[in-house]
Amino acid sequence: MSGVVAAALVAHVPTLGRSENTPDYQQTLVQAERTMGAAVRSALKPDVWVIVSTHWVSTFDWFATCQAKHEGLCVAQEAPNLIPGLPYSYRGDPEFGSALVDAWKKAGCAAVKNEASNYRWDYGTFVPLQYIDPQGEVAVVGAPVVLMADHGECLRAGAAVHETAKQLGRRVVFLASTALSHLLVRGRHNWPTPDRVEADKRFVEFLKRGAIDETIAGFTEYSKKTVAEMGGRALATLVGVAAAMSRQGKPMAARQYGDYAQSSGSNNVVLLIADKDTLAQVDQRTVEKPERVPAASEAKLAALEETE
Repeated sequence: MSGVVAAALVAHVPTLGRSENTPDYQQTLVQAERTMGAAVRSALKPDVWVIVSTHWVSTFDWFATCQAKHEGLCVAQEAPNLIPGLPYSYRGDPEFGSALVDAWKKAGCAAVKNEASNYRWDYGTFVPLQYIDPQGEVAVVGAPVVLMADHGECLRAGAAVHETAKQLGRRVVFLASTALSHLLVRGRHNWPTPDRVEADKRFVEFLKRGAIDETIAGFTEYSKKTVAEMGGRALATLVGVAAAMSRQGKPMAARQYGDYAQSSGSNNVVLLIADKDTLAQVDQRTVEKPERVPAASEAKLAALEETE
C-alpha cells in the first residue's frame, strides 16, 4: 500500500543533540524516538521520511528539498554550544520533492523546489532523525513551516503529502518536528502552566481516539491557548496528513512512546498516528529496550541552564 502509512509527532529540543547535554527528564524523548523509529522501519518499510520542522522557517513559500543527498554538519544557530556542527548523511528523493511542490501548487499553496547545493539542515530536522533513523536507511524530504500559511492552508499542505505519496507509489512516514505548548521561559526544567499541559493532553487524547474531525474543529482554539510552537503550523500540517489518511476509511488511532517532557516552558511528546491495523503491525515490532547513555554532569547541566 502506498501513501502516508503513518504520521508522527517528534521532539527536537536542542539538549537532545548530544547525550552529554540531555538531562534525565528528557531521556524519555530520546528512548521514545529510538524505539518508535526502529519499530516503524522494521514494520512499515518506509521509502521516505517527509519532515516538517519548526526550525526551518519560510516567510512565504512551501519548500520541499529536492537534493539527491543530504550531507553536512548541523549547527543550531540559536544554540551552537549544544549543537556545534554534528554530521549527518541521508539520501534525498528529488522526484518526490518535485512532485510535492506540484501537489502543493494544485492545493493553492505557494510552493518552490529547494535545490540549493549548499543547503544544510536545521536542528529540528537533524535531532529527531538521528534517533529515528540513525544509519540513514530511508530517504528524506524536508519542508518548513510557512509564516503566511494559516491553519487551513497547513491542513491542505498536509493532505498533499498523502496524495503525492499515492501518486508516486511511495510508502511515506510523515514527521512533524515540533513541541506542543511553547510559551518559553528561562530554565530548562520548567513546565508549561498546568492548564496548558492539560490542553496538550486533551489534544493528544483526541488523536489517540482517532477523532480527527474534532481535532480540526478545536485546533485554532487549542493552538492559541497553548501558544503552540510556530503558531501550531507544523501540528496543523500533521493533522492535515492524518485527515487525508483517515479518508481511506479505516479507523484511526495513535500510540504514545515514552512520557511527556519539559524544556524551558515547552511540552514535548512522541506520538505515532496511523490506522489501527498499521499500529498493531508496529506494536508487534516494538522493542522497549532503553539504551544506556552517559549521564550528564550536574555542573555541566547547571552551566547550560544559564544559556537559556
